[in-house]
Amino acid sequence: MKIAVYMGGWSDERDVSLASGAQVARALREAGHEVVAIDPVEGRLDAASERHLFESGVRASPSGPPPDVGAADALGAGPVVRLDPEGGFDVHFLALHGGSGEDGTIQSILDLAGVVYTGSDRLGCSIAMDKEVTKRLLRDAGIPTPEWESYDPRLPGAGPPTVDYIEATLGLPVIVKASGGGSSLRLVLAHDRAELAEVIDVSREWDDVVLFERYQAGREFTVGIVGDEIFPVGEIVPEHELFDYECKYQPGKAAEIFPADIPGELSDRLQALALDVHRVLRLRDFSRIDFIVDEGGRAWCLEANTLPGMTANSLLPKAAAAAGIDFPALCDRIARLAYARRTGHST
Repeated sequence: MKIAVYMGGWSDERDVSLASGAQVARALREAGHEVVAIDPVEGRLDAASERHLFESGVRASPSGPPPDVGAADALGAGPVVRLDPEGGFDVHFLALHGGSGEDGTIQSILDLAGVVYTGSDRLGCSIAMDKEVTKRLLRDAGIPTPEWESYDPRLPGAGPPTVDYIEATLGLPVIVKASGGGSSLRLVLAHDRAELAEVIDVSREWDDVVLFERYQAGREFTVGIVGDEIFPVGEIVPEHELFDYECKYQPGKAAEIFPADIPGELSDRLQALALDVHRVLRLRDFSRIDFIVDEGGRAWCLEANTLPGMTANSLLPKAAAAAGIDFPALCDRIARLAYARRTGHST
């Protein structure tokens, strides 16, 4: 197949996306495909640029989008989005993370162009990207998710909840995060009233719905899904208190155990819950669902990832490896799921 791999873009997770895309492009070539790498900001990438990205990996802290390119510009108020929908590609492989690459915007553009792309469509992406909408749907479906409160600092006259209110309703410590954030960016564990007051003040500048979520202590697990296969459950044991950006993308900062050393009953239950979440949120092709299991053995869904990281240090490739699927085969399988929608059958 001739495949375009999209990476980079203009979100806060640009660095992660570039690293994912470079590795996906190389893996697809190993699987026998013709591949063109495309950054929606910069356009087609040459071999030297790809090689540099492959060798660089993910920075210890995110650099964010290019300073001279904002989402509004990239979406038509300035430069045209460089998606190359007419390049004669069989499949458009999305290795974008966060922002307009994962919230349904790019998916909408590709739908309008009438081309086939990997992963969830614009509806599934927009639902899963909004953590509050996700939590409301999970709650309505009877899938446990930690209790929360929210406010939107972008609304005129909207003010955050008080420290007293959050402490009374959710307790301390409490998780504070942006509803549309990813890669654990804008994620804070406020341990006491002083830290909570500080993050409430900072959150006024987040330009996103802010979630205050009850902190559930316990063991963290993740479940990957590709097509109709549910991968072995993995356990995440971060070096830091939270599975933050550094622990996610820097080698040695977290133990990621696949398959998790847990009873078969718990493994089966987490896999079944992950599939329920995948379906409730209208996801497609592949996803990764994250959970906390508390001391009482109850599983709480934290979030769903429609375009999970695809670097060598990422969780979905490790889950696939535990199922006997190497990285090129995983990328190939994802591409073929998309291609099947174009032809009505796999290659």
